[in-house]
Amino acid sequence: MTEYQWYPGHMTKARREMEENLKLIDLVIELADARLPESSRNPDIGRMCQGKSRVLILGKADLADPVRTNAYVKAQEEKGITVLPMDARNRADAKTLRPAIQNAVKARVEKDRKRGILNRPVRAMIAGIPNVGKSTLINSLAGRSAAKTGNKPGVTKGRQWISVNTGNMTIQLMDTPGILWPKFEDREVGIRLAVAGSINDDILDEEDLAVWLLRFLEAHYPDAVSSRYGIEVPSAEGTGAAEVLKAIGEKRAVLGKGGEPDLRAASHILLDDFRNGRLGRITLEF
Repeated sequence: MTEYQWYPGHMTKARREMEENLKLIDLVIELADARLPESSRNPDIGRMCQGKSRVLILGKADLADPVRTNAYVKAQEEKGITVLPMDARNRADAKTLRPAIQNAVKARVEKDRKRGILNRPVRAMIAGIPNVGKSTLINSLAGRSAAKTGNKPGVTKGRQWISVNTGNMTIQLMDTPGILWPKFEDREVGIRLAVAGSINDDILDEEDLAVWLLRFLEAHYPDAVSSRYGIEVPSAEGTGAAEVLKAIGEKRAVLGKGGEPDLRAASHILLDDFRNGRLGRITLEF
C-alpha cells in the first residue's frame, strides 16, 4: 500500500473551530459511516465532547450489511449509547432523529423549566469525518437545501446555523467540516476510510485500494464482483487481483495503450461501484 499524506492543514483549523464552538452547544450528533462504523468514528470527537449529550447516527445504512449494522447497534446500546442507523437522504429516516434529540436533552429542558426558561432552542452540532453525510442529514431534517454539500471531503465552510422546528421544540443545527485525526494506530483503519471515500482521492493510489477491496470481497462477499460485472473471478491473492481488474476493464471497455485494459480506470469503476452501493450492501469491518 502506497504511503500518502492525508491530514491537510485545513483539518487542524477545523478542529480548533469545533472546540471553540462546543461552548455554544447543548448536544453533539456524531455521524459515522455504517459500512465502517468503528473506523469512521474520530476518537478526537469523543474526547472533545466529554460532558455533552450525544447521539450516534450510522449514516449510509442503506449501503451497509444490515446484519453487521444490527450487531454494532446492539453492542453500542449495551454501553448506553443511543444509536440510529439511517439513510440521511431519506427524510422519513431523518425524522426519527427528532425524538432521539428530545430525549437526549430532556435533563437540560427540565433544568430550564425549573429556572422559568421555556422553549429555549436546542443547539446541536453535527460532527464526523469527511464525506459521511452531515450536510445531507441537515438538509433532510430541515426539509430544504440549507447546508452546503459536496462529493469531496472538506466542502463545508464557515459556521452555519440551521433551524428545525419539531412542533414542541426548535433545534438549531450547526454543520461542521469533516475532520480526521492525525495518526491511525491501525493501518487498516486508514485503508477502510480511503476505500469508502473519506480521504481525498487526489492523494491516493486507487489501484492499491482496489486490490485491498477485491481481497476483502473475496473473503467476505465472494459473489459481489461476479454478480456486478458478469465475469469469472479468480482468487484475488497474488497477481489475481490484477487479473480481476483487467476483466472489469475489458467488460467496461476502459482500454489504454495497445487496447490493453486500463487498470487505473477499472480500479476507479470498482471503488465508485462500492461507494454507491452497486456491489450490494457491504460492511468493511466486523
